[in-house]
Amino acid sequence: MLKKIGFVGLGTVGKHMAENLAKSDYALTVWDEDAEAAAALGKLGVKVGSSAKETAKGQDLVIVIVPESEQIVFGAEGVLEGIDPGTIFVDMGTHCPETIERMSKEAVKRRAMFLEAPVWGSKEHAANGLLTILAGGDEALLGRCREPFSYFGLNIIHIGKVGDATRMKMIVNMLQAELLVSLSEGLVMGNKMGFTPDKILEVLDSGGVASPLFHSKGRSIARGDFSRNLALKYVHSQLERVLEAAQKFGLELPAAETARKLYAQADADGRGEEDFSAIIKLLRR
Repeated sequence: MLKKIGFVGLGTVGKHMAENLAKSDYALTVWDEDAEAAAALGKLGVKVGSSAKETAKGQDLVIVIVPESEQIVFGAEGVLEGIDPGTIFVDMGTHCPETIERMSKEAVKRRAMFLEAPVWGSKEHAANGLLTILAGGDEALLGRCREPFSYFGLNIIHIGKVGDATRMKMIVNMLQAELLVSLSEGLVMGNKMGFTPDKILEVLDSGGVASPLFHSKGRSIARGDFSRNLALKYVHSQLERVLEAAQKFGLELPAAETARKLYAQADADGRGEEDFSAIIKLLRR
């Protein structure tokens, strides 16, 4: 039975995941490079680790959700240096397949059990326990993690072996980025024709192209709210990975390539830290 959890990574989404876990009966230890973020969690009564390595020690389960980071996972003070044999190591970030494979191999060397479980959703989803979790690895191991995952995840889907969840997340990331470009084009074109965003969204919500993404992002765009839920810079980097993978398969993905160019330009223009819905600002020129 899992009792002690180490949680590394208190960014836009990870912070809310840890806050929800803090409401449970698990003995939770958190750590982040941002000491203030960790201290804020400490005020909720959880223990704050001194490093990623120390946070991983003595735990039943270690959850890591950070951008691709050599030092936090693989470094001398990283998670893998502190993890104990028999501990479940779950990576919930979005990485390239090669990084996931390396994590899995290093975990096995240390006789730890590895599960990849990238999350899909915004900070609002995380705050309200509504994230989707895509899991790759032993399904029985996932079964042991379902209870703690349920504090921040609504949908927990076993995809297949280690690596499969990361590959599935690529598809999700690609479609999400393309949909936002399509929505932005519709809102910009509609504005030129004299329609308000609210009227366009009312029509979209009523028909066959209705989607939660169009609804939520469309409303925030209409309010002029581009506060960060999913950083544009991350969507750009994810599209780069998608197209690298497509090249290996000999695929041409024209919509993804167009989206990549737009997000790359918006990132270069200094919009990387804004929400990825800020892509519409590029199209409004």
